[in-house]
Amino acid sequence: MKFNLFEKLLPPENKVFYDLFEDSAEICNEIAKLFNQALTEGMTEEFLIKAKTLKHRGSSLERETIRKLNSTFITPIDREDIQALATMLNRITKKIGQSLLNVNVYGITNFTDEMLQQSKTIINATEELMHIVGLLKTISKTKEITESREAMKEIETFGDSILYSAMQKLFSGEFEAIDVIKLRDIYKDLESALDKCFSVSDAILTIALKNN
Repeated sequence: MKFNLFEKLLPPENKVFYDLFEDSAEICNEIAKLFNQALTEGMTEEFLIKAKTLKHRGSSLERETIRKLNSTFITPIDREDIQALATMLNRITKKIGQSLLNVNVYGITNFTDEMLQQSKTIINATEELMHIVGLLKTISKTKEITESREAMKEIETFGDSILYSAMQKLFSGEFEAIDVIKLRDIYKDLESALDKCFSVSDAILTIALKNN
C-alpha cells in the first residue's frame, strides 16, 4: 500500500519509465516474431531492413530512458534498476536482431529443427517478458510477478535443453566444420537472448521484493 501511495504522488513525467520499458519489451517480441518469420518463410531484404529498424528503435529507447533518468529527480524505482532494465531489454533485441542478420551473412538457407525450436521458444519468452514488464507498474503484485518469473524460468530451462540437443548434434560429425562455426554462433546468440529474458524477470522480482 505504501508503494501504491508513492506511485500516486509521483509526477506524471516520472512514470514514463514504465512506458519505455513496455515499449522495449514489445520490440523484443516483435523482433523475435520477425526472426521466426524469416526462418519459416525464407530470408528477404524486407526482413533484414525490419531487423535493423527494430535494433535502432531498441537502442533509441535505451538512450531515451537514460536521458530521462539523468533529468529526473524522483524515480518510481531505484535509478540503478532503471538503467539495468533498459540495458538488458536492449541487449535482448540486439542479440535476436544480430542472429537474424548473421543468418543472412552466413548464407544459411537450411534451418535446423533446433534453430526453429529456439525461435519459437524466444517468442514465448518475449511474450512472458511483456507480461512481467507490464506488472512493474503494479509492483505490489508480488505474487503475480513471482508466478511470471517462474514461468520464464521454465521457458529458459526448455531453451537450455534445445541448446544441449543442438550442440550435441552439431559436433556429431554430421556438419562441415564451417557450418559448425556458423550454426554455433546463431545458437549461442539465441540462447543469450533467452537468458537475458530470464535476467529481466529475475531483476523485476528483486525490485518488487525490495519495494514491498
